[in-house]
Amino acid sequence: MQLFRTPEWRTRFCFTFATLLGLVGGDFLYAAESLDTPDAVSSRPNIVLIMSDDMGFSDIGCYGGEIQTPNLDRLAYNGVRFTQFYNSARCCPTRASLLTGLYPHQAGVGHMMEDRGQDGYRGQLNYNCLTIAEVLKQAGYHTSMCGKWHVTRHIAANGDKSAWPLQRGFDDFYGTITGAGSFYDPATLCRQNEYITPENDNVYQPETYYYTDAISDNSVRFLQQHHSTASEQPFFLYAAYTTAHWPMHALEKDIQKYKGRYDAGYNAIRAARLERLKQLGLINADIAPAAATDEWDRVRNPAWEARCMEVYAAMIDNMDQGIGRILVQLESTGDLDNTLIFFLQDNGGCAEGVGRKDNGSGPGNLPPLGPDGLQPRINPPMQTRDGRWVRTGPEMIPGPDDSYIAYGRGWANVSNTPFREFKHWTHEGGISTPLIVHWPAGFHRTNTNDGRSHRLVQEPSHLIDIMATCVDVASAEYPVQFHTHDVQPLEGQSLKPLLHMFGLPSGVPPFAKRTLFWEHEGNRAVRRENLKLVAKEDQPWELYDIAKDRGEQQDLAEMQPELVATMAAEWDTWAARAEVLPQGTWKKKTASEARQQ
Repeated sequence: MQLFRTPEWRTRFCFTFATLLGLVGGDFLYAAESLDTPDAVSSRPNIVLIMSDDMGFSDIGCYGGEIQTPNLDRLAYNGVRFTQFYNSARCCPTRASLLTGLYPHQAGVGHMMEDRGQDGYRGQLNYNCLTIAEVLKQAGYHTSMCGKWHVTRHIAANGDKSAWPLQRGFDDFYGTITGAGSFYDPATLCRQNEYITPENDNVYQPETYYYTDAISDNSVRFLQQHHSTASEQPFFLYAAYTTAHWPMHALEKDIQKYKGRYDAGYNAIRAARLERLKQLGLINADIAPAAATDEWDRVRNPAWEARCMEVYAAMIDNMDQGIGRILVQLESTGDLDNTLIFFLQDNGGCAEGVGRKDNGSGPGNLPPLGPDGLQPRINPPMQTRDGRWVRTGPEMIPGPDDSYIAYGRGWANVSNTPFREFKHWTHEGGISTPLIVHWPAGFHRTNTNDGRSHRLVQEPSHLIDIMATCVDVASAEYPVQFHTHDVQPLEGQSLKPLLHMFGLPSGVPPFAKRTLFWEHEGNRAVRRENLKLVAKEDQPWELYDIAKDRGEQQDLAEMQPELVATMAAEWDTWAARAEVLPQGTWKKKTASEARQQ
């Protein structure tokens, strides 16, 4: 509550509450705060990198959503929001790219966590890349991580840990090695280098274990430990939430906030989000949004579908509460102003149908796992720690620990408002993420610029830029060689010029124009300034003017075949040098898969 007592936070709360009621626009907040901040920082900033999982562009409040995210809203309205920031369409390729500043194939994670026999598809961070933690640790930073790792194929408790967090630059780790699982009993839960369970962890024993809370609380704990033992040393914290990846698991206290909120269905929520996005200036007012994929009046069980979204919203709400606790900790030690905070998402909304079909009643009660028994699976069929069968399908209410359900394509389409497609694809709905950047001591502003438009960064930018930014602000050195291995040069560039949007101080070079590329599961794209060439696997290229048509509704490919050919050739050149080829490698069977045939 101490945070709420500050005048600044009261302003944020009033703005958020009023915005949720549709009473005010964004200019309210900007008129309420000063834009005077120092031109330069006196010391290297701390860095906090926060990533969420399987969320769409319009879910959080400051990007048009109705879900209550006052802490993210606070960061957004005291910082900057990027309107055209991109990820890599899927969780593990995104994490590899984020951590290394390379395209995912260059880091060895072009697809998922299997070795497909080509260097770009080894399913594991390779030694030709460095993580942000490895670079910042060499520059004197203390490095901590909480949450989802998901960039190694080796998950055995006594197996190869060379690509686990502690072996890739982190001093502290609490989290999961794999990519998904129960929020009440996560598979592959680790503290440092050893597997634990929620029941045998002698460090963290809450009354009710919930993984999102655990990531937040252990992040706070790492910050407290650092302040008490090495407060003079800058720190890097990577908080990688699994919110809001399936299964839809949330605490009932959070679900109750959204009871009945989604009874009106997909179209009503989507239309309201679209209008708020326009009012906030995050999209063009004349955008032609992608078509709705599902109609509410054809839903067989609307109460169950609404409950799925209520739980999804509650998951995000809980994450935001935890981010608030991290902010309170930073404020309590006087670190908030000189901490560079990023928030972004790993891919667009997820239309996967995991858990949406009934798996039956199962074998009944099973032997309990006990406090030391590791959860053997991340997907059903599985059991709770006390031996209950985990249920799926529309007869099971999502939320509790014995359910395992995804929120479905209709709600994913709402999450991705106003964009086309979903996680997996390289159309805008698969690769567009909010990016919030907050660093009061580092922003260069002048009183001659005010108003909402100056808080939005329109420049297309990408995950590959995060590492470059961290290296830049930390005055770190990105080496040519590390531990006898040659290191791939960074692909990205520092976002620092874009953060100094109120007028560049002397010595800061401008942000250079460049072409961006994507490939995932054969889906591919090229972004050159306002032009985007995009295609699904084995389908012809489509061409869009993103400045006018970010909903990707008017394909210009037939009208401009020469431009298509030129940009396609650029993609081919990139794919050849970035370990993407041969195309289709992601579908090759591993040796173990071949033996099972």
